[in-house]
Amino acid sequence: MSAPQGQVKSRNGVVKQVISGDTIVIRGQPMGGPPPEVTITLCNITAPKLERWKGNDSMDESKDEPYAWEAREFLRKKLIGQDVSFVTEKSINTNRTYGTVWLGKDRNGENVIETLVSEGLVTVKKDTRNPSPEQTRLIELENTAKAAKKGKWSESPSSEHIRDVKWTADDPRKLVEKFGKKPVKAIIEFVFDGSTVKALLLPDFYNIVLMISGVRCPGWPNGRRENSVGDPYADEARYFVESRLLHRDVEIVLESVNNNNFIGSILHPKGNIAEILLSEGFAKCQDWSINNSRAGAEKLYLAEKAAKEARLRLWKDYKPSGPQIEFTGTIVEIVNADALIIRTQNGENKKVFLSSIRPPSREKKSNEEPNNATKKDFKPLYDIPWMLEAREFLREKFIRKNVKIVVDYTQPARDNFPEKLCCTVTCGKTNIAEALVARGLARVIKYRQNDDQRSSHYNLLQVAESKAEKSQHGLHAKKDIPVHRLVDLSNDPPKAKAFLTSLKRAQGIKAVVEFVTSGSRLKLFLPKEDQLITFVLAGIRTPRCQRSLPGGGIVKADEYGEKSLAFTREHCFQRDVEIKIESTETKGSGFIGWLTVNDINMSVTLVEEGLAEVVTFPDFGELTRTLKAAEERAKAKKLNMWKNYVEVQVENEKNESDKEIVERKIDYQEVVLSEVTEDLHFYSQSVDQRSMLENLLLQLRQELASNPPLPGAYKPIRGELAVAKFTGDDEWYRVKIEKVFGTNVSVFYVDYGNREVINVTRVADLPSRFANDKPYAHEHVLACVALPNDNDDKKAAVEIFKEDVMDKILLLNTEFKLNNITAVTLVNSSTNDDIAKGLISDGLLLVQNQRDRRLTKLIEEYKKAEEDAKHNRRNIWRYGDIRADDEKEFGL
Repeated sequence: MSAPQGQVKSRNGVVKQVISGDTIVIRGQPMGGPPPEVTITLCNITAPKLERWKGNDSMDESKDEPYAWEAREFLRKKLIGQDVSFVTEKSINTNRTYGTVWLGKDRNGENVIETLVSEGLVTVKKDTRNPSPEQTRLIELENTAKAAKKGKWSESPSSEHIRDVKWTADDPRKLVEKFGKKPVKAIIEFVFDGSTVKALLLPDFYNIVLMISGVRCPGWPNGRRENSVGDPYADEARYFVESRLLHRDVEIVLESVNNNNFIGSILHPKGNIAEILLSEGFAKCQDWSINNSRAGAEKLYLAEKAAKEARLRLWKDYKPSGPQIEFTGTIVEIVNADALIIRTQNGENKKVFLSSIRPPSREKKSNEEPNNATKKDFKPLYDIPWMLEAREFLREKFIRKNVKIVVDYTQPARDNFPEKLCCTVTCGKTNIAEALVARGLARVIKYRQNDDQRSSHYNLLQVAESKAEKSQHGLHAKKDIPVHRLVDLSNDPPKAKAFLTSLKRAQGIKAVVEFVTSGSRLKLFLPKEDQLITFVLAGIRTPRCQRSLPGGGIVKADEYGEKSLAFTREHCFQRDVEIKIESTETKGSGFIGWLTVNDINMSVTLVEEGLAEVVTFPDFGELTRTLKAAEERAKAKKLNMWKNYVEVQVENEKNESDKEIVERKIDYQEVVLSEVTEDLHFYSQSVDQRSMLENLLLQLRQELASNPPLPGAYKPIRGELAVAKFTGDDEWYRVKIEKVFGTNVSVFYVDYGNREVINVTRVADLPSRFANDKPYAHEHVLACVALPNDNDDKKAAVEIFKEDVMDKILLLNTEFKLNNITAVTLVNSSTNDDIAKGLISDGLLLVQNQRDRRLTKLIEEYKKAEEDAKHNRRNIWRYGDIRADDEKEFGL
């Protein structure tokens, strides 16, 4: 076919596809609908033929003709996406459309046919009888290319210019493993639909079908476009991808395989096609493959969210699931990792579930029998990995906090489970479900594509889960799975009594209130001990609550019984508390002791509110007197159970109390001393808590090693807790900032009691989770004694005291408080010798009188030791009675 004549009017278009070295597809200007396309075979030339796939069953072994690939690639790189001008003429003998193409928008541009001939990539068709001027021109150019040995006229072996195309992959997974998820150069050869393409991987010529990971575009029934109507926007999505990727140079990352189809990402310098398809509303996220996507699940979910909010294309009829109902309230209980009890503003308690998330669940082992699925002692909160951590995260962060609740949907009752009110709950700017998922403490529920009963922030939940999976947090962790070997002492009296000694010896045990049975009876979980106990408030009796009898029937509550229960529950339930155990119940398994919450003693508070009465046996000394004083105040105000109280005078009550014999209370605790000061103050550490301190310091140093603080970045503030490197061993310890002057800081090591001045670069911010443990070092002075006035005698006494106490296990007994410092007695655990008495006997300390009658016997023993030291003129008494200096003959 000769070239069309010059007088024929040319048209303009953009080259969409290059089929071979002499055939191209041009997309014309749109005229109100899809742009018209024309396939043009270039006039007067013949290009070498490319190999075509004939199917798996074909016996045709034809290959590329030499230079067929080079001709196609030359034309593709020159023309794809370029504006061209062209004229066409219909062939009489075939259905082909022939034409001439010029680069640019008019015929003044480069003639593509002449360029191909000049490069020696095609053969000119010759009409020897009546050659046209165009043919004559092409023959001249061909002869020039031959003379220059260009292209197919070169002397290079033909075999070097024939591709070895792999039309199928025998083992797709091996091919994925071969490339190792690294970018591979490729050309997009065909677009099936917006999210499925055919690609040619270079330089090995693997011909593959690729499904773009993480997205799915609308398509056609059975994948066929011929004679079938596609889903809405299927054609538009396909055109969108074709216009950007067809026959373009890209990079492909093969990520997985599905039904012998490759799943992967297409990388293009101008952006990620998956993300763009989502943001334009041409596609929806595909959950099963989104985590493989090179773009990252977060970006894809957010792109889809933006399209939803803009109601673009596929989302034009999108209606967010809610907010239909909205209210505010306070979280009063964490039922589970996805369920909360909210107290609304009208005082009603409402149970809500966090939308679209699933809490940690029990994974059934393959060898577990069905009848063992719920063993008798199975406690989900402690036995299911991450369940307790999820509950604790919610409890510590959000209990008693004001929240906003938006109802997303209502899940109907099914499988014996009641109807669920599923909501998005926010505290300030924090979406509680999102925070839980981000820490790997819950999973996001996967829905069917057309299921809109989901969270109004579902995309953000998916983003949070993707981040947690990448970071291997919580449920996504492959190691360090938490295991709680719970010891339940709550209903086992013999076991409870066996643990009494160790629990009684510990001071300030931290606990979480799991249940409140009555005003004075609670169930506690001790996190560090992994124990569950029943706890009874000491020194009081509260009115009885209503309870059911085992054989049926109900015991009615005493007056104010329910109010007492509500008061304790309000102040303690699911709160962090601190307990000190005194004893156990005679018949039951309950531990009796003192419970404080936010530094408030609950026994005293209940009595002061008139919701409990004081029990005088056993006598707890100072605390008993505090309780009685609180009870007198409640009686005077006629609060609650004392509303009808009439004071009765008891004769000789004062005289009888004076006759009571007051005994000194002995309750030794094993301690070691960590520091002694110049004025004989000293710091002790409980032997029972030393392992806890070592564990705390080990974890602290591990965290600081993995996230080293930047020297000098921390600005110390007086009174603030921090960490500092002790100059003695260059290790991190907890400190309290006492003074800041210039570049130096005076710090107090709260767990040991020593002080030092160090450079500010050796101080850093204390990670928040290590600030909750109270200091392990406690300051004391020796009871009933004093240092001598002479400085040399003082130093001698302090040095001898250090020799007697350091690096030894001592028994410490608390006697009284002096200026908010505990005055104690110390006994050598191996010899039972009183340390202070020994120093008095050696003439190193002075005895001080105390008005407390409980200490009468102790002071008498100390004075006998002092008289012995005087008589033998030991140390401070070597020149006589030093107290005689106070007499009048010395002018005082």
